[in-house]
Amino acid sequence: MVDPLLQELQRDSRASSGSLAKMLNREEAAVEAQIKEWEKDGTILGYQAVVDPDRAGATHVTALIEIKLTPERDGGFDRIARRIAKFDRVSSCFLMSGGYDLAVTVEAENLRDVALFISEKLSTLDGVLSTATHFQLKVYKQNGFQIETELETQRLAVAP
Repeated sequence: MVDPLLQELQRDSRASSGSLAKMLNREEAAVEAQIKEWEKDGTILGYQAVVDPDRAGATHVTALIEIKLTPERDGGFDRIARRIAKFDRVSSCFLMSGGYDLAVTVEAENLRDVALFISEKLSTLDGVLSTATHFQLKVYKQNGFQIETELETQRLAVAP
């Protein structure tokens, strides 16, 4: 079970140690020490802001790439997955169950850059059997945060 302190930090990483201590009925010094320990041992890898791409004026393209792999002897998918995860364009990489082996999220300036990344980097790797690419069109929820965008509905008046 995940520590409630970690859960609260995932929900709001900017919460003060004092407010976290009060919320969780712990001593502030104990909360600060635990956070420092998690940062030191790699439990907490970093902190990020969840950004509404429309309000931030983002113009990049995000793609989810499904990759089918040939597992390696004595290594399975780990070596090639770690190699793929090291590419700068890759923002996330997950081993999956189901019809494909890896789900890779890629960010690029445009569709052509994604296509070049797939054809020149991914497809050329030993062990990559096939890829299927899906482009993100709109974000509704990201990392647990609902992206609130106003619906612009232009309804016609109902005539009698």
